[in-house]
Order: sequence, then C-alpha cells, then structure tokens
Amino acid sequence: MKPRAQTLLLMVLTLALGGTSVCYSPVSGAQPAAVKSGSGDDMRAVYATPPDVAEGKRVAEASCVGCHGVNGASATKGIPNLAGQRPAYVYLELRAYQSGARSAEAMTNAVKFLTDDALVKVAAYYASLEPAQSSSTSGAKPTPSQPDPVQAGKAAAAACAGCHGDAGISKMPGTPNLVGLDPKYLVAAMKGYKGGQRKNDVMKSVISAVADADLSNIALYYALQKPARAQTPAAGDQAAGKAAAAACAGCHGDKGVSANPANPSLAGQDAQYIAAALKAYKDGARSDETMKGLAATLDETAVKNLAAFYANQQPQPTNVRKPLTTAEWAQRCDRCHGVNGNSTDPRLPALAAQRVEYLEKTLHAYRTGERKSPQMAAMSEVLTEADVENLAAYYARQKSRAVVYVTVPAK
Repeated sequence: MKPRAQTLLLMVLTLALGGTSVCYSPVSGAQPAAVKSGSGDDMRAVYATPPDVAEGKRVAEASCVGCHGVNGASATKGIPNLAGQRPAYVYLELRAYQSGARSAEAMTNAVKFLTDDALVKVAAYYASLEPAQSSSTSGAKPTPSQPDPVQAGKAAAAACAGCHGDAGISKMPGTPNLVGLDPKYLVAAMKGYKGGQRKNDVMKSVISAVADADLSNIALYYALQKPARAQTPAAGDQAAGKAAAAACAGCHGDKGVSANPANPSLAGQDAQYIAAALKAYKDGARSDETMKGLAATLDETAVKNLAAFYANQQPQPTNVRKPLTTAEWAQRCDRCHGVNGNSTDPRLPALAAQRVEYLEKTLHAYRTGERKSPQMAAMSEVLTEADVENLAAYYARQKSRAVVYVTVPAK
C-alpha cells in the first residue's frame, strides 16, 4: 500500500470510530523538520514540535489574541474561531494575508512583519488547541425549519388552478399557460400585475395579497412541472405564422423556446393569450418599445397566424433544477470539509462550530469573487441567500472535534 493511500485509510477508520479523530501522516524522513520545501512546504505546521507550539503561543499572544481570543475562541462578530483549526490551512491563509492574496487591513498589519517560521508556529499553536464549541462562541441560534420552496409554491399556486389549470396547463382560452416559463420571467410578470404595469383587474386583486417570497415559490413550482401545450383551440394558418415568427426568433428563440430569462417562451402558449398580448403592445396597454414596434406591423390575420404557430409548438423544460435542501448541500460540503464539517485534511478548514456570521461572510466572499477558489466559486455561485444562511447555521451548530496528526515513517 502506498503511503498516501495508507493515510487516507486511517483517516476514514478513525472517523468511523467517532470521538477525537487521530490521523496519521507519513513523511519521507525520520524527522518532521525534513519537510521544508516543494509540495510539503505548506505542511510544516503539521509536523511542529512542542517547542514550536510554545513559540507559536508567544507569537499569537503578541499579535492575534486581540481579535481571535486568548484561546482561539473569538468573541467578536465576524472574526473566526481558530482553536482546533487545521494547521496547514491556517498557515496558508496567513501567507495569503502577508502576500496580499487576501485583503484585510487588520490581518495584514498583524502578519506583515512576521517571519515564515513564525507563521508556521502560530498555525501549529492554534491547531493544537481544543476547538471552540457552538454553545459558547459561534453565535449560532436555532433557526426555524425552512419549508420546501416547491411544496410552498404548489400550495400557493392552488389559487391559480381555476384559471390556469392544474400544474399550469391552461384549458381556458385567453388564459396563459404557466409551464415552460423561466421563474425570473414569471416573477417579473406577476409583479407587473401587482404594480399595475400590466393591466388586469382580476390578476391584480389576486396577486396583491401574495408575498414576494410566495411569488418566487409559485414561479419555481411551475418551472419544474412537465411542460405541455395549452389545451385550447388555435385557429389560424400555422405556415403563415411560421414565416412571420422569423422576426421573433432573436428574442423568443427558435420555435418559441427562449434562452433568455427576460423573454418568455411562447411554445405551446394559449393562442388567444398571445393574440391579446400582441394587441396590448400595439395599442400601448403593455409598455415595451421593441414589442410595440414589432406588433405595429401586424394586422389581425397576421396576429392570428403567429399565435397559431406558437400554440402548436412543443414547450421545453426550463433550465431550472429543484433546490437542494440544507442537508443535501451539507453532504456536498462534507466531501471536502469532513463529516459534519470536521475536516481531516490539514489543508482544508474545519467548519464545525465556526461563528455563524463568519461562515455567511465567507460564502458571500466566494460568491462575489472577493475570495478566490475555483472549487468554492463553483459550489457557492448557485446558492441562494437562504441557502447561505441555512448552511452557516447548520455548521455553526455542529460539534467541533480535534484532530491529531501523528507522523509515522513511510514504508
């Protein structure tokens, strides 16, 4: 068995046993100090000796305790706990502040005059401490369970079924299909009725009582339903309508399937609704300069044909996935950060019992690109604000476990 494989196997076994994790990391030489350059340079804090840790404590007391606490348990909002954090991770982050790869004036001032050796020892010191626990320092508070947005949307959409049909497939001429529409478009349309930009007294009275969060849930629910054409008549010359639709493809897509959330898909839409919308743009009841210009060139026959063409096209599923629950997101995060956020990789941070507002701030930093990591950017860019809050609260409430790295000779 190769040394690295041996390391990973022992890590998995100790996690399965529960309690304090003990991980073995083989080195090529008998002395940990031999690991000083190349790929092992960032691992020096893992191999620190007791005198190194003692020296790291002296440096930390001089430079770090004002923000991170005497024992690495922060009492300051937005400042992370460092007690029990993984050694190579702390070292790498300290180097990032020193080099300017990460920007924070307080941290830069604290580390800019420290030697690399001092950074190693400070990292080793904080890694040697018993981790802070959520009950005293994380700032985490119990959060109410978040309702499933799709189920919430289904419940809120019950009031819509009378006109728009079950699952948003219209059976009433003049009433639009709601499936096959991007949620962003449908939310904007509903808010248009709510704010009076779109004129329909029935829609305004129904939508005015619906909270914005429920509008988003309704739109998500309909976006996830299996698309189907409206079950309404579509009189008109489809061939003539297809020719007229060439001018619409740039915005509404080939055969009426839009690739832009700002523009609705028209495939499978109720023909009378399409005709009414075009007339509204033509006479100014709906305000959109582009649509007004295009609609102005259409006579009643052309409108009827265009509507018939789109009504007979097959709508396609939206590019929307059902949101993951907090538990499902945590399973993905645990792949790198360890079971319940207790990382066994010395280069990757533990998340368990970290301050909740610090976790939120960090996820936001990755989402905006303030902090650089291709892996974290890919993970965080699809998170909603609710996902960020729920994940931060979840990890802040987890029990933090210490990890001891013991060096053993490679075989």
